[in-house]
Amino acid sequence: MERDALEDIARATVDAALKVHSALGPGLLESAYQACLKLELEKRGLRVSSEVFLPIHYDGHEIEKAFRIDMLIDQALIVENKVSQNQNQVHEAQLY
Repeated sequence: MERDALEDIARATVDAALKVHSALGPGLLESAYQACLKLELEKRGLRVSSEVFLPIHYDGHEIEKAFRIDMLIDQALIVENKVSQNQNQVHEAQLY
């Protein structure tokens, strides 16, 4: 995917996330924000997959469901939704 296309997807995602958060405000569960963000992104013409499993390779074996990402947008951008006042090391580890 071209860099400009990926930047367009990222820009649309941030804009959609801000719209959802502005409309709903703080205090809801992650699943509520995720469902609304998925709807908002699809309204913008983006393909969104939720709760996608990703494999890892270890010692010559593929572990099929080693990771689960919250959202995969247009097969290019991973979004990990968090509902928290503060970012911590566990959240950072999930992103890596």
